[in-house]
Amino acid sequence: MKIATAAYSLDLLPDFTAYAEKQINWVREAAREGAELLVFPEYGRMELAALSGPDAAADLEASLHAAHAYTEEADALMASLAEGYGVHILAASGPVFEEGAERPVNRASLFGPDGFLGDQDKQVMTRFEREKWDVVPGEPLEVIDTALGKIGTLICYDAEFPLLGRELIEQGAQIILCPSCTDSLAGYSRVRIGAMARALEGQCVTVQSPTVGDAKWSPAIDENVGIASVYGPPDLGFPPNGIIAEGTLNTPGWTFAEIDPAAIARVRAQGSVFNHAHWPESHARADQSRKLRDLP
Repeated sequence: MKIATAAYSLDLLPDFTAYAEKQINWVREAAREGAELLVFPEYGRMELAALSGPDAAADLEASLHAAHAYTEEADALMASLAEGYGVHILAASGPVFEEGAERPVNRASLFGPDGFLGDQDKQVMTRFEREKWDVVPGEPLEVIDTALGKIGTLICYDAEFPLLGRELIEQGAQIILCPSCTDSLAGYSRVRIGAMARALEGQCVTVQSPTVGDAKWSPAIDENVGIASVYGPPDLGFPPNGIIAEGTLNTPGWTFAEIDPAAIARVRAQGSVFNHAHWPESHARADQSRKLRDLP
């Protein structure tokens, strides 16, 4: 399987036609390289806020509503591209106001050659999202069974929490997608380290797709730092450092990686270590330690 993960720059676009042309160009390029799974970053859909004008894009609250207003059109576009090119696409996430909801969730949607496959909402909000933007957690984690295997998504900060990753693993995830949007090297590194740890713990493949570059027209996504990368467990059939592929810091474009889905089952069954299988044992030991600590 060939994976394409985007280091995605955010542009000030004049209208939806320009937005559509940009998405078409990105998908076309990856498909021509033979990619079967394309991953776009967290909050990539904030570009849509600018279509309502500079005042909307420059206001934190207005930008949420402005980006949400194009959700149906953007979803239809990505569904048509997935079908037309015969690929699977994790679309860039963005704010979505459910019917009757006062606050938005941060949602990424997965599309395949036969159409929409499922949504994933972010689970744990960063300080900015909860203290300044008031974005809220959405629906629980759910693995999506696809023709490429079982795919789960941990949006940015979610990748930093082991129990969220383990929930996807227990649902059968073989590939975990980690779209991100971070404004510093430290922020990017936290998600990177989290994604690599989830690959180690679950003996699976994780994919990080970041936003990169400046977008001074938006106070929400004005600075973006990252490297598009694909990770695996540093064990049988995978690179010894766990890095299957990585791009260049803050350089827009696709990073491609070839993976063998059978290698995931193989490392879980024959690897030097059995992190995937021994997770319940680690829980049992931690529980025992906790009980002993609580004794008078």
